Amino acid sequence: MVKKHLSRIYMGIIFIFLYAPIVVLSLFSFNESKSRGNWTGFSLKWYVELFQDGDIRSAFYYTISIALISAVVSTILGTIAAIGINSMKGRMKSIMLNINYLPVVNPDIVTGISLMILYVSFNIDFGFKTMLISHIVFNTPYVILSILPKLKQMDVNMTEAAMDLGATPMYALRKVIIPEIKPGIITGFLMAFTLSIDDFIISYFTKGEGVTNLSIVIYSMARRGVKPTINALSTIMLTVVLVLMILINKRAGGAQKHTNKRKEA
Repeated sequence: MVKKHLSRIYMGIIFIFLYAPIVVLSLFSFNESKSRGNWTGFSLKWYVELFQDGDIRSAFYYTISIALISAVVSTILGTIAAIGINSMKGRMKSIMLNINYLPVVNPDIVTGISLMILYVSFNIDFGFKTMLISHIVFNTPYVILSILPKLKQMDVNMTEAAMDLGATPMYALRKVIIPEIKPGIITGFLMAFTLSIDDFIISYFTKGEGVTNLSIVIYSMARRGVKPTINALSTIMLTVVLVLMILINKRAGGAQKHTNKRKEA
């Protein structure tokens, strides 16, 4: 009994340590004063000032544009790659899985510098294009990892039965495989979108003049001195990521319940 209470207290301290700074940051984004130590009243002026800032608006546009485009492209590439990897057998499948794991376990700074050197080697001008390609590169492995479990859960006989009944491989893909792995595809898309919004290191090494994202803007603002507008911007980003994570978890939970019901049936 004592161990149980101690473990709960320990977990409570850990959660306070992790989430107290986030709560304080969000709370003081509504503080009327610039002071980060005194609460002088509720105000939305830092949010108003935030959206009146041209640099912030530009960074927000590039962040959302790159996140959406890279999420869509990496989801398409990841879906095709996952289906291909799943159909492989033996040693080749193992090699492809390990190759896919490399970008996931590789430190972001190594990936960022590698991509930067690659663009320099091919004389590619840094800007929107380089940042977009970089986001697609590091998002695609996560999409593959989201879809592969759904492919493993799928009954292979369904595809074979569809083709025995006259369906072409393309028709079987559209009408049998895609609907079955749809939860994994949506989860992969949401994860890619979240990772793209959240990324700093890879974006920092592959950005060009006039093209930046919100995480780089926050870093630049923080170096000149933390302003309350950073609190407001961080709160908005936190809310967006939190909503996306809730959607991902709900989607994963719903898909698992659906799978369990089908197994029981």
